[in-house]
Amino acid sequence: MDEVKVVVAHSERATLRVGDVFLKVDSDQARIDAEVEAMSLAPVPTPEILWRRPPVLAIAAVPGSTLGRLGGPSTGSSAAWAAAGAAIRKLHDAPLPDRPGGAGRSVVALTAELDEECERLVADGLLPADLVHRNRHIAQAALRPWTPVFTHGDLQIAHVFVAEDEVTGIIDWSEAGQGDALYDLATFTLGHEERLDDVLSGYGASHGIGISNGTESDQATETGHEARTGTGHDARTETGHDARNGTGMGLAPAPDLDVIRGWWSLRSLMAVRWLSEHGFDPFAPGCEVDVLRSRM
Repeated sequence: MDEVKVVVAHSERATLRVGDVFLKVDSDQARIDAEVEAMSLAPVPTPEILWRRPPVLAIAAVPGSTLGRLGGPSTGSSAAWAAAGAAIRKLHDAPLPDRPGGAGRSVVALTAELDEECERLVADGLLPADLVHRNRHIAQAALRPWTPVFTHGDLQIAHVFVAEDEVTGIIDWSEAGQGDALYDLATFTLGHEERLDDVLSGYGASHGIGISNGTESDQATETGHEARTGTGHDARTETGHDARNGTGMGLAPAPDLDVIRGWWSLRSLMAVRWLSEHGFDPFAPGCEVDVLRSRM
């Protein structure tokens, strides 16, 4: 009999593994709906859906292995990391899904949430003020207008599998939808900055393209678009028009390193408290707090 292994479990959801089958149990059926829909639309390898009986979704394990984990060494060849970048670009260039995703929160709402979280991190003594203030300054670069593309929304390194320098599967699509392309790139390389050049080589842009001078990010909260609030709204550009090219395709931008660094800081600031409260350790070597410290 196959052993039942708990992959992850907290108050909102749990994932169990039984042999080559993963059972995802989620109290929010909207997340499962979003995941099933996204996997059916994504032009990249995704897990096979075996069956679904709410609140459980059963999917098959994908072949291959991840390129590492946050807090651990990065593995795989440069070619494997580039292949991951190419797969991410293929997703970003695909037709836009109807749903807003986890990478598509509005600039205004996200700015307010980030500022509140920074205040709490300092007031509660979770992080020193200078560390929070420095990373809040860097995070500002991510708070700017952007063109929505088909994003994964939670593209952690542990969610991308490769074998023989080819992507064999991308898992955990519950946050997929319209969003900021650079959020995906930043999430995938969080804690593995040294691999960003490899990822961008596969994505189709060198690191010399689109370096921000900070002007646009300083104006982001004034000119920001509506992409997603806590209840979800249509993704828009700063002018309020649907950002499509006439064919329904997303328009992936040239990567901007200042924005990617901004997302590293922003995502880490927003994650520290949640992780601490749900049984994870953001203070572990190489994890979110170390990402924040590396910006000092």
